[in-house]
Amino acid sequence: MLGLSEALERLASPFAREELSPLGGAPLLAVDLGRDAGRPASWLAAREMLARLPCPSAAIRAAAPSALARRLEPAFDVLVESADELEPLRRAVTAAPLASAALVELLRHAEHLDAQAGLLAESWVYSLLQSGPEFAAWLAARPRPAPAPAADGPAVLCRREGDALWLTLNRPARHNAYSAGMRDELLEGLRVAAADPSIREVRLSGAGDSFCSGGELSEFGSLPDPATAHAVRQARSAARLLAACSHRVRADVHGACIGAGVELAAFAGRVCARPNAFFCLPEVGMGLVPGAGGTVSIPRRIGRQRTAWLALSGERIDAALAWRWGLVDELSV
Repeated sequence: MLGLSEALERLASPFAREELSPLGGAPLLAVDLGRDAGRPASWLAAREMLARLPCPSAAIRAAAPSALARRLEPAFDVLVESADELEPLRRAVTAAPLASAALVELLRHAEHLDAQAGLLAESWVYSLLQSGPEFAAWLAARPRPAPAPAADGPAVLCRREGDALWLTLNRPARHNAYSAGMRDELLEGLRVAAADPSIREVRLSGAGDSFCSGGELSEFGSLPDPATAHAVRQARSAARLLAACSHRVRADVHGACIGAGVELAAFAGRVCARPNAFFCLPEVGMGLVPGAGGTVSIPRRIGRQRTAWLALSGERIDAALAWRWGLVDELSV
């Protein structure tokens, strides 16, 4: 843990990009903004380096921040309130330094892109990490997953009532795990909405105990190569259509909203959550980044720094906190 003046010195070094990186043995730059005042003349250079740093940066807020600390706060990847809040972040980044670095670099970059360009960048990064050692280690450490049971009905229920289109994720036995089949059926429903302007509202929900428990784990690593995975992600992206018609979409979520479950819902113009809903992004722990659009949809709701904390830590937040942050617009009964 560095004090502010020490952090400024490290960031000013001509070797900062090499030393403050996963390859340089520093997977996380952690700074206590309240430990000292630093050197006011150096904040501009430090802010520029934080934007290019090849590892995540996290800062503990000062109780009474100096003017310098206030100027630098927006440049960090994550802001936390205490060393205790920093600890799960440190553990997660240490366990997956390459995915962690890729995640924050992607979030910094996508902050300046429109939704469609952001989704393209996300797919590139996700595909790259699919060929990396951290994802390979995660796959190797998992018990061989049982194949998902054969579908006994549509993975997405689609019905129209007047000017409203209802799309219900329908794999309740798997907590609506987001499979390739579900993705393709959701795309079909969203294409109807995109092609028909008389549909004034799209209602997205999930059957059973959960809205969506994230990607279907039995399918992870099943595509032949990362290049093909990227091509599939570009051709069959529910996130692209959700982003395009977000002003007409309402997501009603409950139970598990994990990975794709929160990433897709966050595109909706309005997100309504039951009190039992909970949200988390586990992908960095798998050696990946969110890949269903979350690096685009979630920062637009809660900002880059809170998104980075969710994705890097893998921690779960409840519906009440999601509402306070703005990830959710309404708490329903």
